[in-house]
Amino acid sequence: MIGNKELITAQALAEALDLSVETIWRYTREKKIPFIELGSKQYRYNLSDVIEALAHSSTHNSAVQNHAVRENKEEYRTEPAKLTYQDYLLLPEEPGYRYEILEGMLVKEPSPNVPHQRASRRLQRILEDYFWEQDPEGEVFDAPLDVTFQDITVVQPDIFYVSGNQKHIVLKARVDGQPTLVVEVLSPLNSRKDRLQKLQIYQKYGVPHYWLVNPEEKTLECFALKDGTYALVAAGIDEEVVEHPEFEGLAISLKNLW
Repeated sequence: MIGNKELITAQALAEALDLSVETIWRYTREKKIPFIELGSKQYRYNLSDVIEALAHSSTHNSAVQNHAVRENKEEYRTEPAKLTYQDYLLLPEEPGYRYEILEGMLVKEPSPNVPHQRASRRLQRILEDYFWEQDPEGEVFDAPLDVTFQDITVVQPDIFYVSGNQKHIVLKARVDGQPTLVVEVLSPLNSRKDRLQKLQIYQKYGVPHYWLVNPEEKTLECFALKDGTYALVAAGIDEEVVEHPEFEGLAISLKNLW
């Protein structure tokens, strides 16, 4: 119990103890250090109480010196601990930002801009209308909603479609497994992540269809999984109409997205 002592954030605690923030979150989840919860994902700590708790911990007796805990930096650099979905659940909410975990690595980026949201919303409406006719048992979702692959990847696709025969992957708090279709809308700050890192992740976990929408360049690229690798099967620019060869009857007029 911390009581009425001065409280600090996980970031301030990590700096004071010369630890990574990820380590503080892990210790919080494992209840190795005292904390109080102010609200949903809002944690605060008292420095002296945490030092005392770590001083009595068998894993940190030798690490506490002069009221400072030093992390083994060389070990951390060579074998960094991969974050998990449980670590992700402990991340504090921060207005204006959203988190993802890509193969155990934390990624933080600002909320999307207006062109991003406009294209995402309009494409979602087109896909909802199409799949409502083609697959009434399926569902189209949008961010923020977590999609997990194993326990070390948590993504929030801008739009994704789960077919009717995949309903078992739709849980109460998240979707656990590969959707049939994932759409990521690019912005200047996330284009490399979506085009490289997330493409490789979706490919690795067998997402059949992956689309990239670029509102700045006014392009749509549709990739489909072929023998374990994504192949470009349809694309368009500006005001062209994109017809997907594997979704019969789906024609997307790009001028309606921008």
